[in-house]
Amino acid sequence: MERESMEYDVVIVGAGPAGLSAAIRLKQLAAAQEREVEVCVLEKASEVGAHILSGAVLEPRALNELFPDWQAMGAPLNTPVTDEKFMFLTETGGLSWPTALLPPVLHNHGNYIISLGNLCRWLGEQAEALGVEIYPGFAAAEVLYTEDGAVRGVATGDMGITKEGEQGPNYQPGMELHAKYTFFAEGCRGSLGRQLMSKFDLRADCEPQTYGLGIKELWEIEPEKHQQGLVVHTAGWPLATDTYGGSFLYHLEDNQVAVGYVVGLDYKNPYLSPYEEFQRFKTHPKIRETFEGGRRIAYGARAINEGGLQSLPKLTFPGGVLIGCEAGTVNVLKIKGSHTAMKGGMLAAEAAFDALAREDAGYDELTAYADSFRESWVYEELSQVRNCRPAFKWGLLGGTLYTGFDQVLLRGRAPWTFSHGHADHETLVKASDAQPIDYPKPDGVISFDRLTSVSFSATNHEEDQPAHLTLKDASVPVDVNLALYDAPEQRYCPAGVYEIIRDDDGSNPRLQINAQNCVHCKTCDIKDPTQNIVWVTPEGGGGPNYPNM
Repeated sequence: MERESMEYDVVIVGAGPAGLSAAIRLKQLAAAQEREVEVCVLEKASEVGAHILSGAVLEPRALNELFPDWQAMGAPLNTPVTDEKFMFLTETGGLSWPTALLPPVLHNHGNYIISLGNLCRWLGEQAEALGVEIYPGFAAAEVLYTEDGAVRGVATGDMGITKEGEQGPNYQPGMELHAKYTFFAEGCRGSLGRQLMSKFDLRADCEPQTYGLGIKELWEIEPEKHQQGLVVHTAGWPLATDTYGGSFLYHLEDNQVAVGYVVGLDYKNPYLSPYEEFQRFKTHPKIRETFEGGRRIAYGARAINEGGLQSLPKLTFPGGVLIGCEAGTVNVLKIKGSHTAMKGGMLAAEAAFDALAREDAGYDELTAYADSFRESWVYEELSQVRNCRPAFKWGLLGGTLYTGFDQVLLRGRAPWTFSHGHADHETLVKASDAQPIDYPKPDGVISFDRLTSVSFSATNHEEDQPAHLTLKDASVPVDVNLALYDAPEQRYCPAGVYEIIRDDDGSNPRLQINAQNCVHCKTCDIKDPTQNIVWVTPEGGGGPNYPNM
C-alpha cells in the first residue's frame, strides 16, 4: 500500500506550547492580512495535552502577546501566585530562606500556577477555531527530504505493524505531510530533532545539551492544609551536595497540590535513582505533613533541558526550524520554559509568514527566525542566567553562592560564560568506585513503588508493535552497563521499563525491556553511558494519558 500525501504551507510536529503558539500566530497574521495559510499540527498523544507534563508556574508574558484578552477568553489560569517559600533541607529539618533575599529571577509575583496540559488543550481549541488542522494520535516518525536535501515535511508512522515487524491485519501505511516549512516542536530530546541535529550538524558550535529528570505527582490534600496560590521550592536533602536538583510544591485550586522533584542527569553515582530520591523527599518532616490524609491523583515524568544559552543548537536548516524545548529554550534558574517556548514558536511563525509571501517560497532556510530570536527577550533571559547551572559543578554551596553573586550583584551581566564541559551520559563513575544507596521501602501512603506509580499515569501502548526502545547493540547492556555500572538503567528509568533478569540459579543475566510501561520521559535516551539506547516514536496514541498535569 502506498502512502497518501497532503500539502500544507506549514506542518508543525508537536502540540505543546511552542507548536500551538506557532500555529495560532500564523493564522492570526493570515487573518490580519486576508491571506490563506494552510497549517497542520501533528500530535503523537491520544489528545492534545495528554503527553504534557510540567510543574507548572506560568509567566504569562508570551500569552499576553499572543492573546492580550486571554482572561476574557477563559484561558485556564485560575490560580495567581499569592505566596512563595524557599527552603534548604537537611535530613531532619530545614532553613527557610527569605524571599526578599532571592534573586529577582526567582520571584513569582504576577505568575500563575497552572496545569500546562490544560493550557495546551485550551490553546488547541483556539488554534482550531482559527482554522488550524490538528491531528492527535498521529506520531511523526520520519523526516522527508527534497532531492536537494531540504526538509519537505514528515511522514506519520505505519499503524498495525506487529512485534515481528510485519504488516498485521489492521495495517495502515503512514501519511506523508508535505510543507513549504516544517516546524519541529516535539519537546525535550525529540526523536526527529535528534536526527536533524545530526544531519545538518546543528550542534557544531554549541555546548552539549544537559538535562534534568522531572518527576511529578498531583495530590488532593486536606482543605485545612491547602493554601491556594502558594509556591514552595526546596534544595538540599535527600540529594548529596554534589548532585544538582530540588523540589517544588504548587498549591492549585480545588485542594490540589502538584509536587515534583528534578534531578540533574549529570549525576555521577550509578546507584542513584531519581525516582527513589523523590519518594524519599516526600517523607521529610516538613513535606510529609502536607500529604498525610490526602490522596494521590496522578503521576508522570519528563526530561527537561537545562543547558541554556550555551547549549542552544542552530535553530534553522533548509525547510525547517526547531522551536521550544526541541531547541532547549528553558530558563533553568527561573524553573520555567513555557513562556520562552511560546515566544520562540511565535517568532518562527512570523518569519515563515513573511517568507510565504514570496512566489518561490519553500524549502529555504528561515534565517529571519534565528535573527529575531537573537534580538528577542527570550535570548536576553537565557543570556542573563547562562552561568548559573554550570556553576553547580562546584556543588550546592558553591553553585548557590555564585548564583547569588551573578544574579544579585552582577544582574546576569558577567563578561564570562561558563562551560558545562560534558554530556550527561559521560559523567557516571564505575560501580566499583561508587557508594550504593540504601533507599527505604515505600510505605504505600506517602511513598510508592514504580509500577504502582505508572498506573497513575494511565500509560498504555498497543502490545503487538515493535518496541520503541531500541538497542544499537544487544550485547552492551550486560557486557558494558551491567559489568561496569551495575545496569544503571534499572534505576534512572522512573517507570520500571528496564530490568536485569536471571535464571533461577542467578546465571545468564539479560536485559528485559518493558516498553509497555514507558512514560516517554526520554531519560534512557539521554543517560545511557554508551548511548546504546535509542528512543523512537511508538505507534500514535500510545504512552501516558495525563488528565491535568
